[in-house]
Amino acid sequence: MELVTLRLDEPPTVAAAGIGIHGVATDHDVFRLPGLWQLHLYNYEGTLTIGRSIHPIRPGHVSLVPPDTEVHFRYRGRSEHFYVHLRLNGAGTLRSVPVMQDAGAESTRLADLLGYAVAAVPSSLPRATAEVWAALWRVAELPRNDGAGRQHPLVAAAQAYIEVHLAGPLSVPDVADAVGISHTHLTRVFRAETGHTVVSYIRHRRLQRARHLLLASTLSITAIAAAVGIADLQAFNKACRRELGASPRDIRGSGPTPPGESPYGRRGSLTRATTGRRSAPAPDKS
Repeated sequence: MELVTLRLDEPPTVAAAGIGIHGVATDHDVFRLPGLWQLHLYNYEGTLTIGRSIHPIRPGHVSLVPPDTEVHFRYRGRSEHFYVHLRLNGAGTLRSVPVMQDAGAESTRLADLLGYAVAAVPSSLPRATAEVWAALWRVAELPRNDGAGRQHPLVAAAQAYIEVHLAGPLSVPDVADAVGISHTHLTRVFRAETGHTVVSYIRHRRLQRARHLLLASTLSITAIAAAVGIADLQAFNKACRRELGASPRDIRGSGPTPPGESPYGRRGSLTRATTGRRSAPAPDKS
């Protein structure tokens, strides 16, 4: 077994979480958990065997084993790991995740999340559930050698930088410098991954944030324009009409988003699957 499939759009049900210590009385454990997934973050060397698949265990590795699966652990002396036993609810997109992964630099963040979960279990199971859910998403989105179902790490880093810096000046060279690659390379990778330019993505995110603030807050239109990095009101008005299909005043006058409808609306959707004609990309600055 190399991959497992799961859905993460609803929070899990945490049955138990703690720190397991093994390899003291025996160097070999065999067991299964009927009805429960096993999430482990390791701090030792050993092996995990599932069926005919043998997975090396190293510090910083993380495994996710589905319910009613027999597992064989072999240890090399005292072995310690975080564990969570949980049920996954069946809603959302089906995802394929490796049984065993090297979390790399992400292992520190995973250890923090699982540590918070372990501490919260006795007093606040909802808090423990929140931490475990966040950890599961991080595990599901770890980079994989085959790239299957994963966003390009440079694009993910660029989008994260853009999101944090929407309120200030943003140019493609700024984003490229923050990610550590050339302007040309970022432009090529970003378009190949998303189908859109960096500039159009920045504009889209600014206008989606503006739409939210226009509908959900009492901030002035001037303050909203500044909050999304478009201080010139005339430019902001034009951008709203082009991206959202109406002026800032008309958007605000349309009232709050109805229940059950996306706050981002149908106009301005920016996904790789988007079809239809688009205006020519603006120069690579924003």
